[in-house]
Amino acid sequence: MAKPYRSRLNRQPSQFRIKFIPATTVIIGSMVTTLPIITDYPILPPIGLLVLLAWRLIRPGYWPVWAGFPLGLIDDMFSGQPFGCAAFLWSLVFIALETLDRRGAGRDYWQDWLIASLSIIFVVVSGMLIINFQSNLLRLEILVPQLLLSILLYPFITRLIGAIDNWRVSR
Repeated sequence: MAKPYRSRLNRQPSQFRIKFIPATTVIIGSMVTTLPIITDYPILPPIGLLVLLAWRLIRPGYWPVWAGFPLGLIDDMFSGQPFGCAAFLWSLVFIALETLDRRGAGRDYWQDWLIASLSIIFVVVSGMLIINFQSNLLRLEILVPQLLLSILLYPFITRLIGAIDNWRVSR
């Protein structure tokens, strides 16, 4: 016997997907740093940060300003940075993005990419300087490959998060 037809209009998306998928994707992105990739210099982009920025710039009002702190603490557990480093830096990025959003001016794709690029540079360089300011201040050039890879990877991450967001709110 055939299943009766159910209208696809006026269906509500799953509340579980709506609430937990964004945070879960950021946590999975932070866990990427635990992969056994051995290099002499930092090359692996901060995927957790890229995913967080993609969600924050695609859905500006989804997360409150304080959401950068707990997600940053989770990233600190996986990244090897001093505990609280990403929590502090991600919170500063969230405050800056909230300040930009309060101005009310619309942004396009290129402006979002510029905002994300500046945020990535700020977090990566500040994270290195927090570890050992005096010796790392003179060695910032070793971050150039990681920064370039992170900035160039951001549009791909944004497309991926956009597809996940479409799936998240569908049904």
